[in-house]
Amino acid sequence: MFPEVSANLTLGEAAAAIGVSADTLRRWDRAGKLTTFRDERNRRMVSAEEVRRLTHRPQRHETGRRLSARNRMTGVVRSVEVDGVMALVEIEAGPFLITAAVTRDSVEELALAPGVEATATVKATSVMVERG
Repeated sequence: MFPEVSANLTLGEAAAAIGVSADTLRRWDRAGKLTTFRDERNRRMVSAEEVRRLTHRPQRHETGRRLSARNRMTGVVRSVEVDGVMALVEIEAGPFLITAAVTRDSVEELALAPGVEATATVKATSVMVERG
């Protein structure tokens, strides 16, 4: 939970209080998901009420972890091929078939096996896998 806010905040201050980036707030503003206004110095401002509203929103992905990645695809493990210290995990997520190269330790720690539900998180050129 963030400290009680009683004044208007700059976009950067609001982003920090909510736990998202300023770019995310700009996108939300353009999409109509956030109400902002301009102060006398033409800075984009967010009201304390708006910050409270956004802080109490339900999490989009309840994983217990805070990741910045947006591309999360939950599906079912189709195959796991372990070879030495590395493994290939194939996840079928709707119309997508995702193959992730992970460590053998990760496969064992997450108990990944065919038929197990898992989430692939795609960030840049990396694919992270979590059981879920």
